[in-house]
Amino acid sequence: MNKYVPVFLGAAALGAMATPVMAQDIYKSGGAGLYGGVNYTFVNIDDDVVDADLGTLSGKVGAMVTPFFGVEARAGFGVDDDTISGVEVSADNFFGGYATLNMVNESPMTPYVILGFTRFELEASGPGGSVSDDDSDVSYGIGLNVDVAPQVAGNVEYMRYYDKDGVTVDGLGLGVTFSF
Repeated sequence: MNKYVPVFLGAAALGAMATPVMAQDIYKSGGAGLYGGVNYTFVNIDDDVVDADLGTLSGKVGAMVTPFFGVEARAGFGVDDDTISGVEVSADNFFGGYATLNMVNESPMTPYVILGFTRFELEASGPGGSVSDDDSDVSYGIGLNVDVAPQVAGNVEYMRYYDKDGVTVDGLGLGVTFSF
């Protein structure tokens, strides 16, 4: 092996790192690294008796392990309840862990699929008292991140958080994510 090959490779690597980022590359999808964000989610709870529409606010933190695969944790609470026949239905809190598969491309939009587990705690209260229940289930969904500035993306996402014993909890979320 030529003794100058390591020097050449080292110089090439430094040169690549020092090369300025071109404007068209700033908004390319699939950035790697740590991120955090907030989402407002329109949640629908449906079973044989109740069809409630709630609102939740959540935070998320995650890491892009590769441009195509990420992991994240989320936690949130209810901010908008629904009243059905005198019974108030609310989301007390929820949290979960997820993996994302991202479809990286040359545009500022990154579609993704998400899979994980969510634990939801719901409460119903009325004139006769209140009842709360919590349970967890496999969660899955699809979403789209849209880069709006370097390190900032808007987000829209559909999730099926819970589907067990005739009860479904679905959500359509809107949010913003900040990359670090």
